Amino acid sequence: MRGTRLSFGSFGLKSEEAKWLKANQLEAARKVMARFIQRGGKIWMRVFPDKPRTSNGGTKGMGGGRGALSHFVAPVEIGRVIFEIDGLPEATAREALRLGAHKLPIKTRIVSR
Repeated sequence: MRGTRLSFGSFGLKSEEAKWLKANQLEAARKVMARFIQRGGKIWMRVFPDKPRTSNGGTKGMGGGRGALSHFVAPVEIGRVIFEIDGLPEATAREALRLGAHKLPIKTRIVSR
């Protein structure tokens, strides 16, 4: 299965659940990790939210079409590496990934080479 092993970095954040992750959830996790490492290493985001979702509102009746674009999601399956990080000591990399994992609505695990 593609995307289940580390390809770029020394440490990674691997999903233990299957779920759709919204673009703003991934961006929040990326930003908190980048803020923590402060230009000390490199972060790779291995999933990309390219699946559009629409919403038509809960109070609207049947019919009327599909609805306006609401947000984008990235489908993440079990075992998929979501983020990778490199160029940092192990303790710093694990703490950055831990902070990023708190922003995601799924169970994750920190993996290393």
